[in-house]
Amino acid sequence: MTSRVFIALLALCFSMELTAQDKKELDKNAIKKMCGCYEVTFNFTETFNYSNDSLYRPSDTKISKGLEWAELVTDEENKISMQHLLQVGHGGQYHIVKHWRQDWLFENKDFYMFNGDNQWVFETKSEEEVKGQWTQKVYQVDDSPRYEGSSTWVHVDGKSYWENTTDAPLPRREYTKRSDYNVTERGNRHEITDYGWVHDQDNAKVIREEGKEDILLAKEKGYNTYVKVDDSRCQAAADWWKENYDKWAIVRTKWEDVYGRNKDLNLEAKVDNKVLFKHLFDDALTEKNAIEETIESFVKK
Repeated sequence: MTSRVFIALLALCFSMELTAQDKKELDKNAIKKMCGCYEVTFNFTETFNYSNDSLYRPSDTKISKGLEWAELVTDEENKISMQHLLQVGHGGQYHIVKHWRQDWLFENKDFYMFNGDNQWVFETKSEEEVKGQWTQKVYQVDDSPRYEGSSTWVHVDGKSYWENTTDAPLPRREYTKRSDYNVTERGNRHEITDYGWVHDQDNAKVIREEGKEDILLAKEKGYNTYVKVDDSRCQAAADWWKENYDKWAIVRTKWEDVYGRNKDLNLEAKVDNKVLFKHLFDDALTEKNAIEETIESFVKK
């Protein structure tokens, strides 16, 4: 190989690496644009049903609004984490609700895939399968698992978006009202917009039983808009997070220990007749060992 060819190859490799790094930075910037204070509108409606039951009743169309603060918790080279908080009230009288959390991991290979009825199957993907991709891991209000999936951020024609389809538990608006299905196949699209961002969903309501083929019960459309407003409007939520950060850091660390066992995960629905978030939302539960023991009590051996 001549020196000229060698130098040309080096230049090509450097150019490709620079392009990959630039792409990664675009991805990270898009993800972090979901942080801040937003006026949120949640829109859900059942679009089609495939039930053979003549008495089948679709879920009511649900439209609700709120003010949501998305706090940047972790900002690392290969991990971005943000905690969502709902701020309810006005005139200085606010109630803060710890909402969902989303972690974004670059080229992550380890997954907990929901399989119905409080079960998550541990799976490992190859480097080739996740090359250049970001995994979005979504957690319940108590930081227990919800759903996750890996896809590539796309930046084209002035748009930045990420799309993925994965299985998830029933949403909170459904699981206290519906027991005729046990898996939500979530089609998620996160797109950055000129007003903030949008979470566009095309979901399927699925009946899953071991040893049988899945049954499609119904389909659902979700369209949640996040309109950016001045961060000062979410000051109460930001202050609440600072005051409660240490407790929830203990919770996250304990769950990281559970996830790090890298095996299938089955969780109890209730312990002492209470779901996990009601245990953890108790202001009296602050001691590290008690928090860890509470979480461990929900993990089936």
